[in-house]
Amino acid sequence: MIKRRRKRRGCAFCQDKQNEIDYKDIKKLQRFLTERGKILPRRVTGNCSKHQRKLTIAVKRARIIALLPFVND
Repeated sequence: MIKRRRKRRGCAFCQDKQNEIDYKDIKKLQRFLTERGKILPRRVTGNCSKHQRKLTIAVKRARIIALLPFVND
């Protein structure tokens, strides 16, 4: 049995040369959440570690000011 390595997806924010992640941009943030409202990990989204940390902070800020729900039931 031959194991295939998947080609790693590049970071969506690095490809756009985007330094800051805006917590008010809800459509972009929702791409990185599950339908239950959990933040997807780096290995699923393909983000670099720097942008994944910024994404996490932006999602948490959006949740605090009620732009995103904490839980989708």
